[in-house]
Amino acid sequence: MLIEVLKSKIHRVKITEAELHYVGSITVDEDLMNAADLSVNEKVQIVNINNGERLETYVIKGKKGSGQVCLNGPAARKAQVGDIIIIISYCLINQEEAKNHEPIVIFPNDENKMVFT
Repeated sequence: MLIEVLKSKIHRVKITEAELHYVGSITVDEDLMNAADLSVNEKVQIVNINNGERLETYVIKGKKGSGQVCLNGPAARKAQVGDIIIIISYCLINQEEAKNHEPIVIFPNDENKMVFT
């Protein structure tokens, strides 16, 4: 049996743009995508810390090193620039694999950049 588990999470990242008249999705800085092991077109859940909104969409690659996090299309109505969100991805694995599964959780700084120490 397969179960759905947390694959990765970008915890507390800031919305930098909201583009209502775009086809749809969330644009994420390529550095953040790589750190969280997110793929282009991957389905993600967005949780808005500021207003409690939750939505599902897919990822578009943003400019590397830009700190860009942009909600596009109708999702732009669910957040404002400056809102703090969590971007969550899930995967299907069997129950035996789940016992040892370690999700990736990243914590960008206030400028949506990865800080490596």
